[in-house]
Amino acid sequence: MKAIFIAYDQAHHDKIIDVLTRANCRGFTGFGTVSGRGSVKGDPHYGTHAWPSLAGAILTIVEDRAVDGVLKQLRAIDEEKPLLGLRAFTWNIEQTI
Repeated sequence: MKAIFIAYDQAHHDKIIDVLTRANCRGFTGFGTVSGRGSVKGDPHYGTHAWPSLAGAILTIVEDRAVDGVLKQLRAIDEEKPLLGLRAFTWNIEQTI
């Protein structure tokens, strides 16, 4: 199993939920509204007067076979509007209860 952490501009939220739903990734944890600044491109998401946009974050644990498909769809969302910001990171899950 793999964990996928997705940080994204709030404008992407519905599309990301749709990606997870279509990939049968039923379980996830949404962190609600978060703030931050990406390391590559785009504007900060601070929720301030100067930087009013905000971000969201989701953590999902998926079967290994689902990872490539989910990442491919997330990449397509990011490439459609790259300045909004969307990043996904994966790591191995060793154990669950």
